[in-house]
Amino acid sequence: MNLFTARLTGKMLSTDAFEKTISEMQARVKRWREIEKSPELEEYRRLKKIVESSDFQEKKNVLRTRKYKDTDEGRKMISYQDLASSRSIRRYQQALKDEEFQAFLAFRDTDEFQKVKSVKECLRSSVIRRYNMLYHSSYFKNYLKVQNSVELRQLEALEQEVKTEDFQKRHALWADTKRWQHSEEYKVEQRYNELANSDDIKFYFEQRSEKIDWAELFRPSFEDHMESGANWKAGFGYANPAMKDGHSRTSERQAYVGGKNTFFVDGRMDLETRAESKKAVAWDEKKGFVEEVFEYTSDVMNTKAAFAQENGMFMAKVRSQGTGHHFFGITTGKVNSPMIALYHYNGDHHQLGLVNGQKTQMADLTGMLRSMYYVYTFRWTKNELIWYVNNLEILRLPNRLPQEAMFYLAQSWLPRNEKGGEGKLKIQWARVFKAVD
Repeated sequence: MNLFTARLTGKMLSTDAFEKTISEMQARVKRWREIEKSPELEEYRRLKKIVESSDFQEKKNVLRTRKYKDTDEGRKMISYQDLASSRSIRRYQQALKDEEFQAFLAFRDTDEFQKVKSVKECLRSSVIRRYNMLYHSSYFKNYLKVQNSVELRQLEALEQEVKTEDFQKRHALWADTKRWQHSEEYKVEQRYNELANSDDIKFYFEQRSEKIDWAELFRPSFEDHMESGANWKAGFGYANPAMKDGHSRTSERQAYVGGKNTFFVDGRMDLETRAESKKAVAWDEKKGFVEEVFEYTSDVMNTKAAFAQENGMFMAKVRSQGTGHHFFGITTGKVNSPMIALYHYNGDHHQLGLVNGQKTQMADLTGMLRSMYYVYTFRWTKNELIWYVNNLEILRLPNRLPQEAMFYLAQSWLPRNEKGGEGKLKIQWARVFKAVD
């Protein structure tokens, strides 16, 4: 993979641009996760269920569209008002309040009422004459007509109902032309709309609809900005305690010096390969462990004590200088177990991939400036292994890794059959993200 061409054509971001993208993505996802736990989102989801329910929508539709005259309360009130305002009933009610007419009614129930029908009595008494006039009046006829009428019974029944507190409340609702705006449901919908249009809720669902990439799928589980060596120990981190950790091989030209060639300076970790003589224990394929004098010193460092993890995502910002081999990746600590190279400079060019004996699969990288840092990423899923440089995918393989925790390993060495000399492996930061189901 020619990274110069990828960079030139815009397929690969510069390291600065990619790091900025990472920071923005992490900030975005941090905000997303904070909103995810917020009471506002919980309230939004609760109100959403209410507002989108068929019962709520039906009630909203009724409150907004039902006409007053079509409601039971409206019909009864209109009937009551029509009856109460009819001329005959108004005259009847007026008669009930008329003292003279009430006196006439009382007189009608006496034995002397017959005098009203006598002309002589009418001429003799002005009161009888007046009662006679009332007896023959339309006023009295209307009274008799209404007194036992169906309309009066309806009016009385309606009046009894419409004056109850319960009816008055229901009538006030349906008589209100802005009943929807004054309803509790309206307040619920307004609060729901307020939340739905808030910056946080809109942001939350915009990210979900766009399906946040790795930053949503992975959560930080380890991070080292190389301010100290607290997370790093010298050696290979062998799983077998009987192994002599930190040994060299007789096929190499350097002795490992237990972290003495590792420096934490300017916010980075430097593993230095130096031209200096050193006697050390080395592994010989035929003789086993032997002592040998080496012409160079170097280091191998691991994070086994700080973290070990299976699956997830591993990222590091790395570069090297000088000759020799420089490796940064992950391992289980078992001698014959596969290793993952996030970064490997093999003395000639850069590589990354799966280190697995006869099944090693490495991708060569060309067009790289060794003076520049790149961000190397390895994604380990249940089904696939994927490598990236900055944002550019380099290699994808089916997952053949053992389901065992792996930790970071940084190493510099000089093969005996190759030319090489002093050099440095520089790691500016390393991060690990745990896969989220």
